[in-house]
Amino acid sequence: MKNRSLLFAFALTIGLFATSCSDDDNEGETIVPLAGKWNLMQVGTVVAGQEVLIDAPQNEEGCAEDYMELKVSDEVILGDYDSTDAPCELTTTTGVYVRSHNNLTTVFGDVSRTQDIMNLTVTQLKLRDASGAIEVYERD
Repeated sequence: MKNRSLLFAFALTIGLFATSCSDDDNEGETIVPLAGKWNLMQVGTVVAGQEVLIDAPQNEEGCAEDYMELKVSDEVILGDYDSTDAPCELTTTTGVYVRSHNNLTTVFGDVSRTQDIMNLTVTQLKLRDASGAIEVYERD
């Protein structure tokens, strides 16, 4: 009888442990931190079911890559290098962002944009918006 009680207690403990270790709470989210400076490397879309990416034409040759910096404080800064007025002149725009599950929403003034986080690793962030436009960033 004592062995059955111990076996039952052991089985119950294992069952509770397995239940408490379930990863259902994150609903597929990755644990890689989103905060950081991300350089825009590629843009693209899906054509005939295939993802087509090209080097980001926004990046001017001879300048650093345009970037998105996501701060821990939920502030987002977009950096755009442009040589129209001066060589590689940096213009920044500041807004806020929020991550909800695998979506990233950025707000700049009255303009809000939500993108799906397609891939997030230590070195890469890939986003897709509702129109199918894809942006690929690399961590700085």
